Amino acid sequence: MVFAHPTGLALALAIYQLSVHAQNQIPLTSSHPGLNANPVSLQNEPYFSKYGEQRDMGFTGPLSFGHLPYTKCLEDPATPNFDIAFLGFPFDTTTSYRPGARFGPAGIRHGSRRLSNRGGYTLSWGNGPHTMGSAIRDCGDVPLSISDNMKAIDQMEMAYLTLLQRTPAAGEGFVSRTKAFALDEKEHPRIITLGGDHTIVLPILRSLNKVYGPVSVIHFDAHLDTWSPDAFNLTGKMSEQERITHGTFFAIAHEEGLIRNDSSVHAGVRCRMGGIQDIDHDSHVGFSVISTDDIDDYGIDFIIHKMRERIGNSPVYLTLDIDVVDPGLAPATGTPESGGWTTREVKRILRGLAGLNIVGADLVEVAPAYDHADITSIAAADFIHDFLMMMQVEGPPAPHKIII
Repeated sequence: MVFAHPTGLALALAIYQLSVHAQNQIPLTSSHPGLNANPVSLQNEPYFSKYGEQRDMGFTGPLSFGHLPYTKCLEDPATPNFDIAFLGFPFDTTTSYRPGARFGPAGIRHGSRRLSNRGGYTLSWGNGPHTMGSAIRDCGDVPLSISDNMKAIDQMEMAYLTLLQRTPAAGEGFVSRTKAFALDEKEHPRIITLGGDHTIVLPILRSLNKVYGPVSVIHFDAHLDTWSPDAFNLTGKMSEQERITHGTFFAIAHEEGLIRNDSSVHAGVRCRMGGIQDIDHDSHVGFSVISTDDIDDYGIDFIIHKMRERIGNSPVYLTLDIDVVDPGLAPATGTPESGGWTTREVKRILRGLAGLNIVGADLVEVAPAYDHADITSIAAADFIHDFLMMMQVEGPPAPHKIII
């Protein structure tokens, strides 16, 4: 006869009892009848009967972009389908000057508090992004490594690709925007990413490449961001991780074949360079340049025309570095350059680019620690409101009719 060890027997009995207990537990969900045995009648309660719905105000409620529904989409299997998703990449460990953009997603959401998820009509657009048939959701932030850049870049790629492969909601009033360009000939959601330093675009382009192949890029920025990694080589032989910074990521993307040849454009460039060879290299990567001064020499309408002409009918990714705006109007950024465009000028150009085949967008390099009265975060959120409109209309809005 074999006798079980008393300690082992007690452990086995405890495990068995725990398993039985777990099977009999009532899940904490409002759908379980045990939790709603005496359901509340709101109509009979003092607050609701007198004042109605507990609506969030501009300065209250959970911190999602523009008070949108918020879900951790990467882990919640019950996430409703969406057509446009917001995703935060709190990453800033490839900056070359001032860090702090890891707080950008939270800062931009804070700047969006006065935006509404009910309509959002403006005179500039003659419509609002929440009445045009797209299901829009904030999917939270991706928890990224703070000490391993290569791991963080892979985390961003996997997160973006995950959402990109979700089935769109495509509800009533929805208009197909991406099916015609997708390699699998299926509709895919579009993602607006909240950065983060500008390196986040590299994993995004890697993800988009798997769905659309190479794409064109519209790049609002004071800087080229197409520099050869050798331009940043101050320590001799470079590691693969060192090659990728917020000033070289487009060059890396070009090496990997992620960008369409000769159909991408910078807008608002005004940085100092090593020489004309930087422009030659930029052209080799596939970009043409619209400088900050061009808005004075040629005018906004001409700039819009040249940008649309450059992109054509290609699937295009839109990325906006907040430093394209003059630091007097948007000081909270890592590499400020004086003499930039105004927020109004950028918004006017964005409206002129509406209706292009935008497959995704981001806003990057907001570093709230350098802000004053949230003016940078507010401007960033307002640009993103324009992104939402650009993604859902057929073309630029007609000028507002002045009635006197």
